[in-house]
Amino acid sequence: MISKKAKYALKALKVLAEQFGKGPVLISYIAEKERIPKKFLEAILLDLRNNGVLQSQKGKGGGYLLRIPPGEVSFSKVLRIIDGPIAPALCVSMFFYGRCDDCKDEETCSLRTVLEKWRDANLAVLDQTTLSDLLQQGTGEHLLAVES
Repeated sequence: MISKKAKYALKALKVLAEQFGKGPVLISYIAEKERIPKKFLEAILLDLRNNGVLQSQKGKGGGYLLRIPPGEVSFSKVLRIIDGPIAPALCVSMFFYGRCDDCKDEETCSLRTVLEKWRDANLAVLDQTTLSDLLQQGTGEHLLAVES
């Protein structure tokens, strides 16, 4: 399951994708529209800004906006920024690899093969799903209505 923080990030990014090319969006607007606690949302948007997904503008007319087009922001990118590895175990992670403490030999680990298939199946969906997909009628609410 994705974390509540990741779910909120995707909901906030949906709002910003809807406003892409129209200028900055206030945090208070996003928080109210998506029912996200404002302080929590501030931390989420800061993480996304620090990782190159968003940019911010201060002052009158300021707020947050997407730095890149919605079609170029994949779910996998967002989930990695917010939640870290997508893989079910570090030994099969593409960007956060780590050796399992309890594994004697990765090459002969039968569980690792299954975990790689699990990772690949998830990535097949997450890499191909972008913020643009959230804007398609019906898709966004269905994807984000899943309990976390």
